[in-house]
Amino acid sequence: MVSGSRVIAWSEMESPIGPILLALTNKGLCRLDFIKGEQAYITMKLWAKEWIGPVRSERNDTALAPYVRQLQEYFEGKRRRFDISVDLYGTSFQKLVWQQLQAIPYGELRSYKDVATAMGAPKAVRAVGGANNKNPVSIIVPCHRVIGSNGSLVGYGGGLAIKEYLLDLEGAAPYRAQA
Repeated sequence: MVSGSRVIAWSEMESPIGPILLALTNKGLCRLDFIKGEQAYITMKLWAKEWIGPVRSERNDTALAPYVRQLQEYFEGKRRRFDISVDLYGTSFQKLVWQQLQAIPYGELRSYKDVATAMGAPKAVRAVGGANNKNPVSIIVPCHRVIGSNGSLVGYGGGLAIKEYLLDLEGAAPYRAQA
């Protein structure tokens, strides 16, 4: 694992949706970005400064290997659940939303309204959308499984093409609002 609380280990992996940058604290995966090249590293550093404070980052492919392996298994269709630790940074509300997202089973979809209602805050649909957008470890915390109440593929930090790919990979049936 990563030693010291002020160190972020990072690594990169290739995937069917393009390069992914992964970042890890001593508590778990804290960041997963679809941004390519140097911009991904800069984005990670700025995010860490905002949420964690001053940190030293170091490339550590060994520390990230279990995370990379599970993501590879997911992309190969061999993994439906991740059993890796995460270290989520966000507001209290964002963390509640991300916890709710983790309850959405593989291959199933929920609307933003469904998520808000499940949290006991049915009027917080827009706030749920905002928290979904700020998810720092997408795929692991499956924000791609949240769609518009009309069944549309709305909003995804990695882009709608990636969201559609992930849903197709999972065999997610088109969402239909329940009456």
